[in-house]
Amino acid sequence: MRVLIVGTGGVGEAIARIAGIQDSTGEWLELMVLADYNLNRALEVSEKIGNLERFPGERIDASHKDQIITLAKKYGIDLIMNCCSPQFNMPIFDAALEAGCTYMDMAMSLSERHPTEPFKKTYIKLGDLQYAKAREWEEKGLLALLGSGVEPGMVDVFARYAADHLFDEVHELNVRDGGNLTVKGYEVAFGFSIWTTIEECLNPPVIWERKRGWFTTAPFSEPEIFDLPEGIGPVEMVNVEHEEVLQMPRYLKNRGLKRVTFKYGLEKKFIQVLKTIQALNLDSTKKIRVGDVEVAPRDVIAVAAPDPAGMGPFMHGKTAAGLWVKGIKEGLERKSTTPTRGGGLSAP
Repeated sequence: MRVLIVGTGGVGEAIARIAGIQDSTGEWLELMVLADYNLNRALEVSEKIGNLERFPGERIDASHKDQIITLAKKYGIDLIMNCCSPQFNMPIFDAALEAGCTYMDMAMSLSERHPTEPFKKTYIKLGDLQYAKAREWEEKGLLALLGSGVEPGMVDVFARYAADHLFDEVHELNVRDGGNLTVKGYEVAFGFSIWTTIEECLNPPVIWERKRGWFTTAPFSEPEIFDLPEGIGPVEMVNVEHEEVLQMPRYLKNRGLKRVTFKYGLEKKFIQVLKTIQALNLDSTKKIRVGDVEVAPRDVIAVAAPDPAGMGPFMHGKTAAGLWVKGIKEGLERKSTTPTRGGGLSAP
């Protein structure tokens, strides 16, 4: 297999380094091209792996579809792995289709708020732009695997497993994610893509209910305390926009599904930071003129804030991500929690 990694930040580097360890002899991974806007970053990851020939570094601007296609053809790529922030999804997704490559990403195409009722109605939902092109992919006989990380991704597998093996009817699928992580030396730290954190936390969260379909609510709504495993304990969680709520009902609504939610554990101080960013319009992606240049405020924050890719050694604590399922088994109402280490089935 010949793979093109687009984006060598924390996730892209992790994928490349794990691949280098798991297939050190090239048994199944013939080539993995590491491409990034910052060529030095791509070369740095290549050097860490220690095999510049099998893991070459290239510079690429992921906003330019033609550059991605050119690089895919240059190396005879089979699979394009999108490890960029989701604002680059569509040019990478479209490039893979045109180049005839299998495609994977870990987050889906961006949403757009309803112009008049953003906290009640959906408009353009997460993934809509990609789902709209499903027929084109089918006609070419190509596979695009969307939202294939942990969240979304892993918990989608949990949902299908629960529907197939743990329940006769699945009534609720509730994704819950939180932890007790601290980052030494940082008053405020973003654990992953800063740009994406702002996007998903400040966008109107989406909820799905059988009678209402998809609808939105206000950011940070419906706080609840959820007890996480592995000694983490109780964490306050709030509604956040996330792909699972758009994915699970598409495939599992005929299993008796009534409601799907996603909640994330956010400290009050962190929520206040996000609210301040929004109040100052620093979450905007529209470019403004500053002196002789035009910049998007959110891009400035993403560059100025501490880089999540270098925070690993300073992180202490644990996180847990999983699924809280409610449904019917053998005539009884039951619930199951499936965090990253699985879970059990119990009657209430």
